[in-house]
Amino acid sequence: MTTSPLHSLDIRLLRYFSVVAEENNMSRAAQRLFMSQPPLSRHIRQLEERLGMTLFVRHTRGLTLTEDGLRVLEIVRPVLTMYEETCATLSQLAQAGEHSLRLGLSTAFEQGVFASLESQLHGRTERLHIVRHGSPELVRQVRRGKLDAALVALPLETPGLTVMPLGWQESMIAALPAIWPEASLPSLSLTTLNHRPLFWFKRERNPAFFDYTRHIFRRAGYSPACIEEPLEHDVLLARIAHGDGLSLLPASFSAIQRQGVIFLPLTDSELRIHVGLVMLPESEATLQWLQTVVNQSLGLSG
Repeated sequence: MTTSPLHSLDIRLLRYFSVVAEENNMSRAAQRLFMSQPPLSRHIRQLEERLGMTLFVRHTRGLTLTEDGLRVLEIVRPVLTMYEETCATLSQLAQAGEHSLRLGLSTAFEQGVFASLESQLHGRTERLHIVRHGSPELVRQVRRGKLDAALVALPLETPGLTVMPLGWQESMIAALPAIWPEASLPSLSLTTLNHRPLFWFKRERNPAFFDYTRHIFRRAGYSPACIEEPLEHDVLLARIAHGDGLSLLPASFSAIQRQGVIFLPLTDSELRIHVGLVMLPESEATLQWLQTVVNQSLGLSG
């Protein structure tokens, strides 16, 4: 590839030229640029030498653009506009990545899953505010501007938001009372639990995920009697330990050691829970860095 002196042209020279052209006066242009007049005059002469053309006619009343100068001005104005817009966007990106972040983490997952992410974000931001809640509530907070973004469990209804599905998922496992005979088995099928009560949520809490699970239940021939699920996981596990029923939870919850509760894999279930990053559409450009950090913390590429 051939190069010319113009390949290393300093964007500042174009900025100086544009301001001088707007003012038609070297002194006023120097004031706008917070510099003295002599170096500004040298920069304009340097640009003329690099381009091999005269850009201004100098006279006692000031400066007037030549025809070449008018053509150059027409060319450089969109370049300068694009440069300023690029700098503004990069500034917003840096501000978002280095100063503050309000992030929601879904309690659908055992929170140890996000430990590496939190550690990395503390190193990237000056002020990190973490909110832990159910995925539907996190979506509401993002939409209202109370959170910058949230990691949620999919499938989920997210109208008006940008959703970035990540390549990370968990199988769902059974959490059941240790006193049940099934607790002694190495694994379970959903149909073997048909006669056992299931702690489950009402559809209005999360319609998309409810419909997803019910579809899989029907395919597996699973039709349990449901008991309303407590909102707090510690209350749920306490009731399971008491023998009141079982629950289906993401596999990461097996890291919890709870006396009286046994976690077992499901042999014939397609139940999966996926992670997605949600944000307002206007925040997508400035929060792209967050998706990279999340992927790294979860051991994903990209």
